[in-house]
Amino acid sequence: MKNLTAFSLALAGALSLTLAGCSSTNDPEAAAVESAGYPLTIMNCGKEVVLDAPPERVVLLDSSPVTFLHLLDVMDRVVARAGTYPSEYYDAETQAEIDRVPLLTDKLDTSGHLQISQEVVMAQKPDLILGTAEGMNRETLAASGIPLLEEPSFCPEPPEDAAFADIGDQMETYARAFGIEERGLELAQELDDRVQEISATVPDGETRTAAVLYPTVGGGVTYAYGTGSMAHPQLEAAGFTNVFADEDQRVFEVSREELIGRDPDVLILLHTAGDPAEIASAITSLTGVQSMTAVANDDIMVQLFNFTEPASPLSIAGLENIIERFDE
Repeated sequence: MKNLTAFSLALAGALSLTLAGCSSTNDPEAAAVESAGYPLTIMNCGKEVVLDAPPERVVLLDSSPVTFLHLLDVMDRVVARAGTYPSEYYDAETQAEIDRVPLLTDKLDTSGHLQISQEVVMAQKPDLILGTAEGMNRETLAASGIPLLEEPSFCPEPPEDAAFADIGDQMETYARAFGIEERGLELAQELDDRVQEISATVPDGETRTAAVLYPTVGGGVTYAYGTGSMAHPQLEAAGFTNVFADEDQRVFEVSREELIGRDPDVLILLHTAGDPAEIASAITSLTGVQSMTAVANDDIMVQLFNFTEPASPLSIAGLENIIERFDE
């Protein structure tokens, strides 16, 4: 499975943007912040998020923003992190940046949701929180006045139709937050160019169908992804037809019977941690699925979650992984 090395080589450059400002006041730092466009209001999940100044103490509650922050060269602003950060996602440079950030906890529940108390997070004195955790979100943080940004895919009402353009949009959002908007625009264009380049490698005439699932190891619910998920544009860009293209939800429960009835030619199974063989077995051990084309032909791929969701540079690396795995 590929990591982000190609993106670091292609996109990561020296970031040299100075926030300039002049004022006759006795507080030149405040004058510089004001001239750079702060306080800054960003719309996120339908809510206004106000940043008084470029963030200097960021707490990560999710690994999703890492590749954005790395390419923007602002990982040095992250003072603490929580959750899992699988090394398969990152090149050596990005991994070194992550390793320098203290880990508060990596405890997840069975659904992959982070378990951490608000008190532990607030003890870090953050001026920006990226991501949410069980029982800790924008509403519970409202009294603290600490701004929080969530990945749009994880909002209560996510975008109806996910697209690779969402990656560039989110890059621009983070760039605005940190006061480096021009750099964000450059990176967004380079990421879009990369998607076009990868998609052009898919041969014409692909007719296979596919499904992207999130199985529960040890028995339980199986989740599938519809057009509200990055799984859908990934499958399309790889030349596949999503068997759940008629579902506009991001993610939903799917029964064994319905999965067998849809009979995808290809299965892509997402997970956040654990043995890939166990993830695959959570589907292949279900009664009756041996008749399904993907299982019968062993056309099954297990991929870490952030290689698909949410929309990030890792989704582009995940697209490359899919094309490489199922190239005929």
